Amino acid sequence: MSLKKQFLKSKPVCKVTFRLTAEQAQQSDEVFLVGDFNEWDEKATPMKRLKSGDFSLNINLESGKEYQFKYLLDGDVWENDWDADNYAPSPVGGADNSVVSCIE
Repeated sequence: MSLKKQFLKSKPVCKVTFRLTAEQAQQSDEVFLVGDFNEWDEKATPMKRLKSGDFSLNINLESGKEYQFKYLLDGDVWENDWDADNYAPSPVGGADNSVVSCIE
């Protein structure tokens, strides 16, 4: 798992690349990125499966904010990002959510 961020100088946007390795994806057929940025919609943001079996997704997020998120594997298993900037208590299920910070 990894997060890569690029802050644009021309506008208040943070380009974030989310990546889940094949091992971390646990042989999943599909992975969705679910979080504050898509109102926790479990089908709104599918990740692209790469030839290596990894999953990747680039999204633009508004700078100056933090966003909670999780990965949803095959519509059944929730995973955090081991390389998240932080973790925050989830209001659902008593587990933590991953946090990506778009604050420079």
